[in-house]
Amino acid sequence: MIRSYKETDWQQVVEMIASLRVFLSKLRSEKRKLNLEAAADELQSYVGKSYPVFVAESPDGLAGYLVCKIDDDVVWAESIFVRPEYRRKGIASSLYLEAERLAQELGGDTVFNWVHPNNNVSISFLKKRGYTVLNLIEVRRPWKGEKPSTSIKVGENEFDY
Repeated sequence: MIRSYKETDWQQVVEMIASLRVFLSKLRSEKRKLNLEAAADELQSYVGKSYPVFVAESPDGLAGYLVCKIDDDVVWAESIFVRPEYRRKGIASSLYLEAERLAQELGGDTVFNWVHPNNNVSISFLKKRGYTVLNLIEVRRPWKGEKPSTSIKVGENEFDY
């Protein structure tokens, strides 16, 4: 069952946010330990900004969550995570449907997504849902001490990554 976040979900959502951050750091070839304090700060930020947060209930707790950011009338899927034991069971699709409904309620017809180029799981998921238009590319200088491990080609341009 998909429903809106409640305060009683706090600890489980914090744990899932921390797990997501560990997964995303691996995409950048970084090692990150589970940081519940940073995850709690992140969740507090979402709640404090009144971002819509949806959770997927399972018989033994929460199976996943989705955070949406609303910018004017544009809905962004800010953060989505499904616990590994619940993956490939339609939970992410059910959560994502809430973001799409929210976009429609605001007069839009799509949800926007920032996706790491190495995040093949998310990219495949979005493509199955009909998301295929590359809209924005973030380009920046390397951070101090950052050593990109690979490169990626977008059109005729190659970028360190």
